[in-house]
Amino acid sequence: MSLNSPDVQDLKWRKAARSVGNGACVEVTSVNGQIAVRDSMNPGGAFLRYPARSWQEFASRVKIENIFE
Repeated sequence: MSLNSPDVQDLKWRKAARSVGNGACVEVTSVNGQIAVRDSMNPGGAFLRYPARSWQEFASRVKIENIFE
């Protein structure tokens, strides 16, 4: 999937509800059963894709361990 393809341009990206609006965030969306992650400060740049299960495990672990607090 090309970064310029219509499929990518039409994605509905979202930030975490706790995002403070300082631009230091990631945005996520679902793409063909995977989770795509991009830098919110560079929305036209590259993004990473992960299997949905891997992303869910990562998010659960972050919530449980509170590694950012």
